[in-house]
Amino acid sequence: MTTTMPIKTPAKPNINGASAERHRGRSLQAISVAGVSHAYGSRRVDSRKALTDLSLEVQSGEIFVVLGPNGGGKTTLFRLLSTLIPLQAGSATIFGHELMREQQAIRRLMGVVFQAPSLDRKLTVAENIRLQAVLYGLSGAELTRRLDELLEHFALRDRAGELTERLSGGLRRRVELAKGMIHQPRLLLLDEPSTGLDPAARSDLWRYLRQLSAEQGTTIVLTTHFLDEADGADRIAILNEGQLVALGPPDELRGEVGGDSITIETLEPESLAQEIHQSLGLTARVIDETVRLEMKDGHTWVSRIVEAFPGRVSGIRLGKPTLEDVFIARTGHQFWKERL
Repeated sequence: MTTTMPIKTPAKPNINGASAERHRGRSLQAISVAGVSHAYGSRRVDSRKALTDLSLEVQSGEIFVVLGPNGGGKTTLFRLLSTLIPLQAGSATIFGHELMREQQAIRRLMGVVFQAPSLDRKLTVAENIRLQAVLYGLSGAELTRRLDELLEHFALRDRAGELTERLSGGLRRRVELAKGMIHQPRLLLLDEPSTGLDPAARSDLWRYLRQLSAEQGTTIVLTTHFLDEADGADRIAILNEGQLVALGPPDELRGEVGGDSITIETLEPESLAQEIHQSLGLTARVIDETVRLEMKDGHTWVSRIVEAFPGRVSGIRLGKPTLEDVFIARTGHQFWKERL
């Protein structure tokens, strides 16, 4: 749902603040998280750690993706940054404002789009967006301009007078996004924003996010479990079971893995991995019942491995390192491994 958190003294949003700072050459820190831990459950015996000693920074104007499987800690971090739940341990600031003590100031600076829907289904598209704008003190010509701009960007102009209950799931998602952006926030938090969007709509969304970052200096932080979507970020933080396992630009993270990756399917992964090491001198790891190798010039090894172990290889794949390979290298298991 899009945020409707109350603001005590609505003020007209600072439309160009972040952009001006960027153009003056200043690198303002948008978000700083230091040593943050969070657990659910009131008693020690039933408490569950969602975040453990998490520290990271997001720079102003950056498109920053928090990537991780379900249960990785993404939603908890998102709820903390959006001021929905209090910090239990550690500290965090947003544009220099302390998260624990300056929540009203922080809420004026951000727009939030949650995964769960929040539209009033009995209002039209335009009415839903206008209602959100009023919460932030936006009115008059500025509101008209912003509404017109967002209707155009999200291809909603011909649906402006239509009740949202009549829209498809993908169209309703576009309205949610427009609501979160109506006041031109300096920080835009998006929780799984591609949910319900078809590939074309996802592409349009990312094109608009890049435009926001480049032209207005908007800082964009989004969570996702789509590995391919994270490739569009300036930097990625990968979370696994509440811990930060990787942080950096996508290309740099992939570059740390190596040249090529080979995945071997076999009925005896442990013994085959040992024999590959003994016979061929290659480092092989068993990852979720498959044997994986990382090396340069992987294509030259595929046929050699198959020939060296006749009847032992039921399938073999060669590929360039992906973000999933980064995740595997840092955690020792696949991205979508079931949690016990």
